[in-house]
Amino acid sequence: MPKNDRAIQSLLEIEAIKQLKYAYLRHLDLKDWDAVTALFTPDVVSTYSDGKHSYQGRDAVMAFLSQLLSHKRIVTKHQVHHPEITLNDDFTAAQGVWYLTDAVINTVSRDPTKHFCIAGTAFYDERYVKTVEGWKIAAIGYRRVYEETTARTAELVLEYKNRFLGDFD
Repeated sequence: MPKNDRAIQSLLEIEAIKQLKYAYLRHLDLKDWDAVTALFTPDVVSTYSDGKHSYQGRDAVMAFLSQLLSHKRIVTKHQVHHPEITLNDDFTAAQGVWYLTDAVINTVSRDPTKHFCIAGTAFYDERYVKTVEGWKIAAIGYRRVYEETTARTAELVLEYKNRFLGDFD
């Protein structure tokens, strides 16, 4: 393949991987577990939270994610930026590093004094493979830079709306 064609193909593949990552975050925050599942390879490996939560296989990874985040009183925000994506020579595999900024609001407890927020940053480390269906996530995980958990007291919250509680219907 001529050099210019390789450069163009490289940019197209990197953009497709970016779209894959953005879809993962959107579906994760919307709790669309079937859509998240479709983005992983069957043998995906996860190492979330510096390896504290490590799983092998799509079913195990999805069981962890859905069990952790499915409750309608848990809302999340995952934002990534500064992607560093490296493709292999034949554009069939890639590695990526992303800077993550995330937040979790947990109001599951009936006792409002036990409600809390988590905010932090991390670096995602990922591997991707190109399949007949397009790019898929083969390995995913992150290393925390910082994580801060704060109490979420009623005195500080002026208004709270949650899509999963029907507040935007």
